[in-house]
Amino acid sequence: MMYRNNLLSLLLMGCALSASAQLKEPMQALPDPLLMNDGTTRVENLSQWSQRRQEISQMIQQYGIGEKPDVSPEAIKASMKGDTLIVDVTVNGETLTLKSCLHYPTMGEAPYALMIGTSRLSLPKALFENRPIAIMNFHEDQVNDYTQGRWRKHHERGEHNFDRLYPHLKDNGAYSEWAWGLSRLIDGLEQLGPEKTKIDVKRIGVSGCSYAGKMSLFCGAFDERVALTIAQEPGGGGAASWRYNCKVDSVENLDRTDYHWFKESMLEQFHGDSVYLMPYDHHELCAMVCPRALLVIGNTDYKWLADESAYVSLNAARKVWEKFGIADRMGYSIIGGHMHCMLPESQYPEVEAFIDKFLLGKTDVDTSNIRIAPDFEGKVDLDKWIK
Repeated sequence: MMYRNNLLSLLLMGCALSASAQLKEPMQALPDPLLMNDGTTRVENLSQWSQRRQEISQMIQQYGIGEKPDVSPEAIKASMKGDTLIVDVTVNGETLTLKSCLHYPTMGEAPYALMIGTSRLSLPKALFENRPIAIMNFHEDQVNDYTQGRWRKHHERGEHNFDRLYPHLKDNGAYSEWAWGLSRLIDGLEQLGPEKTKIDVKRIGVSGCSYAGKMSLFCGAFDERVALTIAQEPGGGGAASWRYNCKVDSVENLDRTDYHWFKESMLEQFHGDSVYLMPYDHHELCAMVCPRALLVIGNTDYKWLADESAYVSLNAARKVWEKFGIADRMGYSIIGGHMHCMLPESQYPEVEAFIDKFLLGKTDVDTSNIRIAPDFEGKVDLDKWIK
């Protein structure tokens, strides 16, 4: 059944919007992801977590990236042309077309698990050559053609394809729009069904690196149909904490990031020490993936990526999975000794374990102890940040 929020979810989002507000007092420690916006109710079960997740989602949209609008099933028209998925999305009389080629495995039987590369799949091909997993790239420029540090077609904010459908959302950052676009591809896969696509929509993963690593994290966090999110070297604005990065030199922090990705008002509201008034942080973006699976890959050779901050943030986020006894669904591997976005063979086992367990359903794979960060383990004071 095509994804859409039910009435309860919409009501919860409305309540979250009215309840979420800039903090009245600065908070240096990371906000408690399991504490509801009323300041008193603590999450004790997955039903409550679903409500809390909606609160976090609304705060991130309100303050960070802008609205990711819902789309009715009637607005989606999907088709296959050969191995290419085509999804037409019509809103407000305007149509946006998404096209992505599916590359099917040479082994196994359909319907296959699917790994979607955000922008492109930077994970090594060797990881998929002997696994029955289909591959598809999400061409994000079909939605918003901005890329890191430049415009592909010299479009300004508010002039992208997404903006034809939603002119009132011109202040959006690219990450809300890219997350919207990936969700529409999944809509198309659902509409056509496995008989036409050869894809099992209950076994979808997303992965990307660098700015596309952030993209994969936002896409996975904001669509509950994504079973596995692998964010590779996402840097500041991804898994790393804005708070932690505030006083750190030479890293991507809230004052030093690309604001075509985010709402410009975020800088106006939370620049400098004002970041401690932000009602959420990116450990909660990571936690939005729960109860699904998340693996974050880091690279300590590049200080700009702020992996020490990510280490703190990820340990805070993991508390949510731990709360529900499913901590094996969340892990991280943060090591150096390799080029940016070039996964070394030493990190293959972590990625293979998450792929095998959460896309292929192998039950004999142990992911419970994939918490690898030798540069930070036992050296960073987590208690200072995680209360």
